[in-house]
Amino acid sequence: MYEAVHVDPADPQDLERVLETAERYGFEGIVIRNHSDSRLEYDLESTIEATETTLDVVDGLEVRADDPHQASGSIGNFRPTYTILGVDGGSSALNRFAADNDKIDVLAHPMDGSGDVNHVIVKAAAENGVRLECSFAPVLRSTGGRRVRAIQSLRKLRELVTYYDAPYVVSADPTSALELRAPRELRALGVELGFEAAWIEGGLEEWGRLATRNRRIQSDSFIEPGVKRGQYETKR
Repeated sequence: MYEAVHVDPADPQDLERVLETAERYGFEGIVIRNHSDSRLEYDLESTIEATETTLDVVDGLEVRADDPHQASGSIGNFRPTYTILGVDGGSSALNRFAADNDKIDVLAHPMDGSGDVNHVIVKAAAENGVRLECSFAPVLRSTGGRRVRAIQSLRKLRELVTYYDAPYVVSADPTSALELRAPRELRALGVELGFEAAWIEGGLEEWGRLATRNRRIQSDSFIEPGVKRGQYETKR
């Protein structure tokens, strides 16, 4: 199972702490999901090599934009560079934009802020292969009425995703090693909220499946998405 994390863009030791904690918690890998306005300022590969971690570390990015037009330009710039590309959701306009765009892998925390998800968005996400994120961050890190509303939103999202058989990921959306939660803890939280343990596990595993798929598509064995280089094809 995988978790998708935000790390301090200027401090490689923060990433090292995240890797150490994630490994201890039993994750197989992590996805770096920093926002596009807080990209890493250090070399990711050399930092990973220095830690000697056994985790699979996936280079991802979460595009943060004020509107769909701005997001569209960022998608074009960043898609060739990152293995997993998400959009920072939370408004109706950005949620709809992301769900309609097959270049986007993940619509992150779509129920945050003023955002909402309906059957139109979920059906579009299913058609375009956009994973809808079930983020437990508001449940884990809020109280009172905000937590109650977050639980209601999560249940609504799960029902729509299940009904339309839409792809999804699960995350605690941690911003530090201290906010990481072990898979067993996320399973237990999900069950407490009325989710099936297998559903939570599937959402955590989907990050890894997505990374594997995208790496294969981005490799030299593919001429373009959906067209694989065969024995009679040569590189031009």
